[in-house]
Amino acid sequence: MEFNDSMKQFTKKIEKIKDTLKTEEATKTSLILPFFQLLGYDVFNPYEFVPEFIADTGTKKGEKVDYAIIINNEPIMLIEAKSADTTLNNKHLNQLYRYFTVTKAKFGVLTNGIVYKFYTDLEEPNKMDDVPFLEVNLLDLKDTYIKQIKKFCKNNFVLKSSLTLCNS
Repeated sequence: MEFNDSMKQFTKKIEKIKDTLKTEEATKTSLILPFFQLLGYDVFNPYEFVPEFIADTGTKKGEKVDYAIIINNEPIMLIEAKSADTTLNNKHLNQLYRYFTVTKAKFGVLTNGIVYKFYTDLEEPNKMDDVPFLEVNLLDLKDTYIKQIKKFCKNNFVLKSSLTLCNS
């Protein structure tokens, strides 16, 4: 099945189950992990997709971002998850921001399994931008967004080409 068709089929599933997902854990299992599987990541391989990735910030120890995608033994993307019924806000963004600044990740994703906000550090190196370069609501998915999301597929992912998303 083509990626576009898989994404569209996935959005139909989201529409059916979103109202039953009342916790972050349910959202992770039912929406977020399947989304990253669609992108080609082995979400059950801890060398590639690490749950509760340690991102200690300053004196705060034991800080963990929900997931990190690892390429060449380095975190390349951090994913902060919230429950499907959560409206993503600055409090959640600040959490991701803290994790981003203490890792070598180049991308941060804030999501409730329906809305995905992609961030990077275009304005200042190693400091996550305040505004996402890509924001996608999977319940209002346009073909242009599918094309941009596809650049984050594991078999397509190249850091430089993905960074061009920020300018398009």
